[in-house]
Amino acid sequence: MTSKEITEETNNQGRIRQENRKRIMSAAEKVFSQNGFRGSTTASIAEEAGLPKANIHYYFGTKEELYRAVVDEIVDLWLSSFREIHEGDDPATTLADYIRAKMELSKSRPEASRVFANELIRGAPRIQSYLAGDLKKWVEQKSAILDKWIEQGKMAPVDTTRLIFHIWAMTQTWADFEVQWASVLGREDNRLEEQDFEQATNSIITTVLRNCGLLPLPERRTGV
Repeated sequence: MTSKEITEETNNQGRIRQENRKRIMSAAEKVFSQNGFRGSTTASIAEEAGLPKANIHYYFGTKEELYRAVVDEIVDLWLSSFREIHEGDDPATTLADYIRAKMELSKSRPEASRVFANELIRGAPRIQSYLAGDLKKWVEQKSAILDKWIEQGKMAPVDTTRLIFHIWAMTQTWADFEVQWASVLGREDNRLEEQDFEQATNSIITTVLRNCGLLPLPERRTGV
C-alpha cells in the first residue's frame, strides 16, 4: 500500500471506531434509562446498538466502564450548557439562556436525564466521588458569580447554590416524568409535544427570574 492509501485506511478505521462508540453510547443510554445499571446487560446494549457483544467489551471493557462513560457524557453535556459566565454578564439573560439549554436537553435527550436520576435514587453508588468533587466545585464556581451579582445589586438575594439545583429539578422533571406530565396535559400517546416544552420553558424562566427580582411581580387585583 502507498502512504496515501495507508493514511486513508487509518482515517477510515478511525471513523468506524468513532461511529461504533457513538452507537454503543447511544444504545447504552437508552437501555440504562429503561432498566437501570443492574437490570441492563452488555448483550442487550449490543442488540440495541446492532453490533456484536464483543464490540462492547472491545471499546469499553466492562459494563461498569460503559456506564461511567455514559454518565460522564451526560454530566458534561449538562454542565457545558451553562456557558462560561462573568461578573459583567446580564443575570436575566444568562439564567434564561441556561434554562432554555437545559429544557432543550430534556426534550432531545430524555433518556440521559433518566439515567442520572436512577443513579441518584439508588444513592449514587458509582458517582459519589464525582458529586462531592468535580460537581461540587462546578456549582461553587457558578454560585460565586451569582453571589457577585447579588452583592452588586443586579439581582435579589437568593440561595444561589439551591437556585442552580432548583433549575435542574424544574427542567429535568419534563424528561424524568414525561408520562406524568403527558397524562395531566391530556396527551393520548403519553408523549409531550413541542408546545408543551415551549410553554414549560417560558414558565420556568418567569418563575426563576421573578424569584431573583429580575422581573416585576404581576399586579394584584383588589377584591370586589
